[in-house]
Amino acid sequence: MRPIGTIQSCFSTRNGTPRQPLLVSLARACLIFDPALVPPASLEGLEEYSHCWILYVFHLNTDIEKLWRKPSQSKLKAKVRVPRLNGERKGVFATRSPHRPCPIGLTVAKVEEIQKDKVLLSGVDLVDGTPVLDIKPYLPYSDSIQGASVPNWVKEDCSLAVASVTFSDTFSSSITSCWKLIEKKSLYSSADEFRSLITQVLSWDIRSMSQRNKPQDTLDEEIVYHLVLEGLDVSYMIDNESNILVQDVSLPKNLQDVAGS
Repeated sequence: MRPIGTIQSCFSTRNGTPRQPLLVSLARACLIFDPALVPPASLEGLEEYSHCWILYVFHLNTDIEKLWRKPSQSKLKAKVRVPRLNGERKGVFATRSPHRPCPIGLTVAKVEEIQKDKVLLSGVDLVDGTPVLDIKPYLPYSDSIQGASVPNWVKEDCSLAVASVTFSDTFSSSITSCWKLIEKKSLYSSADEFRSLITQVLSWDIRSMSQRNKPQDTLDEEIVYHLVLEGLDVSYMIDNESNILVQDVSLPKNLQDVAGS
């Protein structure tokens, strides 16, 4: 299948990208269509809907090339670790893990604006560069299922919520100069709005299970984590009461190295 377009997202790397849609209302992305496949007339009428479904590819899966090109040699695990269950395993089809036999994702986003060859979205959980296969309007009368049941562990909306998010004086000094470097291409209108995005993203514990399951660090130990938003490296610390202190913001030397820290 040939993608109809590509996502330009505020999430520069997988790390920090929300695990589910609409958790971060300020999370923005622009779906840029391939003009060879999608004429502007294809988007007529989409502006009448508030939300849309997006079908996409988990293109950053570490095993995707082997899975698609040499499926007989790929040994996909039947069970995956669930973040909300502190690593307890569930069958892959009982989760929304990106590591699936067919690495296709389905998400929903708010339609903010439609331009000639692009759609501006919010509430996204998509990383920059995501290939999009299709979009469809969200229909409340058929897509919202009354009385749907889910396991108890899915009902705990706040299981990964943090206690607080604060910013250091160093961050406040750095953001002014960093913002000048990205503001022309940014999906945000001001440094203050970008700061609000950071607050929303870090309102959930975005660390991996292996990081969370290690002995809890304290601010005194200066264990620093990173995420990259809009191409900027945001460094932060979290104490054993789940209070987050955003330390600094800077241009990352290497996006791949930052994402893996």
